[in-house]
Amino acid sequence: MLAGAAATALIAVSMIPADASAQRQRTIVGEQYVPTIWVDPDGCEHWVIDNGIEGYMTPNRTRDGRPVCNRANTCLVESADTLFATGSHRLRPGATERLGEFFRNNGASAFVVYGHTDPRGGFEYNMRLSENRARTVANVAIRSGGYVATARGFGPLHPVASNDSADGMAQNRRVEILCVR
Repeated sequence: MLAGAAATALIAVSMIPADASAQRQRTIVGEQYVPTIWVDPDGCEHWVIDNGIEGYMTPNRTRDGRPVCNRANTCLVESADTLFATGSHRLRPGATERLGEFFRNNGASAFVVYGHTDPRGGFEYNMRLSENRARTVANVAIRSGGYVATARGFGPLHPVASNDSADGMAQNRRVEILCVR
């Protein structure tokens, strides 16, 4: 029996690699984690860290454990026709100054910017256009000293009027700014 145990031990020891370097752990290099704050539909803040594949999120809380929640209201709806030329996300002359003054004098702790289009031009095109327009307006807010919680394009998904008339489509081409207080 002792000989059997010794043989088993000898087999187990022979399976261990002779070179300890074979057991080194692999280090993954090059992943970038991006910290941000996400505001949920109720206005509550969540701290997020994400690398694009996986991430971590936790509610932002005060020292006494209460969640940090703010109220957001629509504080500006601007016609995309007055801000941008057709099919463009470059601001018209004077629009940057007008928006900058709005962001500087508003007093909100954060802004949420939504871009909208009418359905002409195709879905993918309008999603990209509305996203680019929202980002353009958000960049004005940032350059004016404002904090932008999110900027998002909805394309033709959230119309406020019928798209059966030119007037209705004009109402749907808009940028909405929510003020978080």
